Amino acid sequence: MNILITSALSARAHQVKARLTANNILLGDYNDVPAFMLTQGKMIKLPSPQSSSFAHQMLTLCLDNAIEVLYLLDVAEAEALNESEQLFLEYNIEINTDEI
Repeated sequence: MNILITSALSARAHQVKARLTANNILLGDYNDVPAFMLTQGKMIKLPSPQSSSFAHQMLTLCLDNAIEVLYLLDVAEAEALNESEQLFLEYNIEINTDEI
């Protein structure tokens, strides 16, 4: 199972990651991420939730990375995707906001 956890630069993201048993866990953040963290392949740059196309960009990113579960740890991200949850479900991508 492929999982994406947002707010990668936060301690909370690493706590959530430590609790999960999946093999393929990506961390992502829309804030400035140091380049060396991106090159290791376990962290990715996310689009800004302030973007008018945020939902589309996140869906594309999830599909490109075969993400099945998306843990949103940022309130702005959760609010931006709130109305798009059904669209993600149609692509078998579960949005989890329980960790906020």
